[in-house]
Amino acid sequence: MPPALLDTGEIEILARAVIVIRGRVLLAHSKGARNTFLPGGHIERGESARAALARELTEELGVRARIGSFVGAVEHGFTQKGRRVHEVNLLFDAAAPGLGASRNPVSRESHVEFFWCPIAKLGARKLEPAPLRRLLPQWLNDKSRSAWASTFER
Repeated sequence: MPPALLDTGEIEILARAVIVIRGRVLLAHSKGARNTFLPGGHIERGESARAALARELTEELGVRARIGSFVGAVEHGFTQKGRRVHEVNLLFDAAAPGLGASRNPVSRESHVEFFWCPIAKLGARKLEPAPLRRLLPQWLNDKSRSAWASTFER
């Protein structure tokens, strides 16, 4: 029998933004952490995924983003501070007027930093969930197809 996936029985659902300017995607990381992730965050009860993403981008970056089409979803399992976490990331194409790829945006949250990363270097930047390192370039080459991946399915 496989080990229990969760200690709490909860599945976290997050909305994430794919913001690309001139071949670079906006990434975030917690200060001091080696892994990176797409901007966005948790969807609150009663909130749509798009509304949550717009809210998160305003809170994190101070921008009024335009949330576009659904890109795909990635289910992810990992251990954080000794606790098993199971999350589902819903990805959306997004545009954030006022952001430019010539300089990194300033975070409004003291524990997070944002930076632009060339699409070809997503693996070197340890983008998580890891399937995004493969899926994002594929999606950017063919925006008509959405994608699904899971770190539980290997």
